[in-house]
Amino acid sequence: MILDLRVPLGLMFTLVGLILTVFGITTNGDTALYARSLGINANLWWGIVLLAFGLTMLLLGRRGQQRLKNAPPEPAEEGHQQRGH
Repeated sequence: MILDLRVPLGLMFTLVGLILTVFGITTNGDTALYARSLGINANLWWGIVLLAFGLTMLLLGRRGQQRLKNAPPEPAEEGHQQRGH
């Protein structure tokens, strides 16, 4: 089984995005916390962005693994034959 790099990356970004989104939701009314970002809840918005990116990577990685699993097996390659000149 070949591990597609998109799967662990998707898991990591999904987890970080979920943590940031939950933190942004729980601190949504705290104006002092978001005073430096002009009142924009940066944790919530970047959490949503990271969550969407992570889920997209997971989806693409799983789809790629399914394609490899359902693909017909390739014929085994024989060793390179050298011809005499």
